[in-house]
Amino acid sequence: MILNPATPVALLTILHALEVHPNTPPCLVNNFYGISGQQSIFKISDLACLELLPISVDEGSVVPLYLPDDGPQQLVWIQESSIDDSLRTPEYEAEVTNFVIWLVSDKRIAYPDGQTILFEGRKPAPVSLVYRTANSGVVTVLTRALHISSLPIPASPVSYLPIPETAIEQVCDILISLRFDALVAGIINGISVDHMQKDIRYLTNEDGTSGIASRHSFHHGSRIAAKWLKTQFEDAGAACRFMPFLEGFAPNIICQYDAKMESPDTILISGHYDSHGSFGLEWAPGGNDDGSGTISILNIARRIKQTGITFRTNVELVVFAGEEQGLLGSKAYAKELRERDANIVLMIQADMLAYHVPDEPPQLGLAQFIGTLEVTQLVANISAIYSPELTVGFTVVCCSDHQSSHEQGYPATHLFERAGPIADPMYHNSGDLSDRLGYDLNQVHSICKVQFTTLLHAAGFDLPEGISLEDLEELD
Repeated sequence: MILNPATPVALLTILHALEVHPNTPPCLVNNFYGISGQQSIFKISDLACLELLPISVDEGSVVPLYLPDDGPQQLVWIQESSIDDSLRTPEYEAEVTNFVIWLVSDKRIAYPDGQTILFEGRKPAPVSLVYRTANSGVVTVLTRALHISSLPIPASPVSYLPIPETAIEQVCDILISLRFDALVAGIINGISVDHMQKDIRYLTNEDGTSGIASRHSFHHGSRIAAKWLKTQFEDAGAACRFMPFLEGFAPNIICQYDAKMESPDTILISGHYDSHGSFGLEWAPGGNDDGSGTISILNIARRIKQTGITFRTNVELVVFAGEEQGLLGSKAYAKELRERDANIVLMIQADMLAYHVPDEPPQLGLAQFIGTLEVTQLVANISAIYSPELTVGFTVVCCSDHQSSHEQGYPATHLFERAGPIADPMYHNSGDLSDRLGYDLNQVHSICKVQFTTLLHAAGFDLPEGISLEDLEELD
C-alpha cells in the first residue's frame, strides 16, 4: 500500500516522555494513543500544540499520516527487544538487516519464508512503513519476526492519566515505615523451591502429565493451564474468577483475598501465564517467559494458606493472558479497575525471573523507564533487606503488564531476572524449558521473596492467634 500524498489526516506525534505531566496541554491529553516502546504516542492536528509542551519534554518526532487509497488501516508499533550482545550473532544481525530492507522496499506483500504475512481472508495484506528509528517503527500491519515485538496502536484515543500525588504519598508512607521484621522473614523463607519445580514442570509438560504443548493465548493448552491454575489458587484459599476479555483468547485469572476489615485499598501482584514459542512451531512451553513469574505468584498463595495469614488490605494475585499479543489481558483489567474507581495502592508485575547468566551473580532487574519510581525504590529497599543475595539494578527491557496499570494512573513496576537486557537464549523460543543451563529456581525463589515481602509490608497482615516465629519455622 502506498500512502496518498494528499493533505495529512493527522500528525503522529511520538514523544520521548513516559511520565504523564500535570501541565500537559489538552490538545495532547485528549489525543493520547498509549505508550509503545517506552514512548508516548499522540495524534494531533496542529503543530502549534507542541509549543505548549512542558520544558522537560525536549525530544520527539512528528510524522504526517495520510488516508490510504483503500481506507483506514491499523497502525502497529514494532520494536526489536532489548537483547544482550551475546545473542546478536552474525546470522541474527543478517536477519534483522534483511527484515529492515524488506520493510522499506516496495515489495510489501510477504517477507521471505512467509514470516510476516498478515492474512485478511486468504490474501496477505500489504504493509506500509510510516515511522522508523534504529530499533523501532510504525507500520500498518501486525508484524512478528526475530526478537521483534508488535503492539497495535488504538484506533481511538485512550485515557491519559497521571499517578495522583495522593497515590505516590501512600507508597512513600510504606517506604518510610519499612523496617526488618523477623515475622515477615519467617513467612517468606518458607516458600518452597520444590513446589516451584513441580509447578513449572507441569506447566511446560516436562513431567509428561499435563499434556500442555503450548500456553499461547489461542492454543487449547492455555485453557488447560488456566483451569489448573485457578484450581491451585483456590486450593490455596483465594477466591478466583476467569475474566474473558477478547474472543479466542484464554482468560485472565483474578484471585482475591479480602481484607479482614473494611478497606478501600488493594495490593495487586501479577504475572502472565501465556507463552510464545519459535515461529512456525506449535510447542511454546514458556518455562521462563512467563512460567517463572506465574509459579512465583502461585507459591505466594500456597504460603498464605500454609501460614494462615489474613490481610488488613485487599490483595489480588492475578495471572494475565494476551500479554504476548500486546498486553491485551492486562489492558482490559486495568481499564475495568479504573472504571470502577478501584484504589490500587501498588501493582508489581513479575515477568521472566529464572534465567541466570553463568558467571554473573543472581540478579533483580527493575524497570528503568515505565513505572513509578517510588514503587521501584520500595522493591529495591526490600530486596536489600530480605534478599541480599540479589544484585539489584535497572533494566531497559520493556514492556510487560505493569504498563497497563501505569497507563491507568496506578503506581506500578516490573520485576525482571537481570539488571540489563535480555540474555536468555531461549527467549520466545520453543526451547524455553526449566531443565536447561541457566534456569535458576533459586533466583526465582529470591525474587519471589521480594514480591511477597512487598505484599506483606504494603497490605499489612495478621497471623492466627498464638502463632510464633518458631511455629513458622516448623511449617517450612
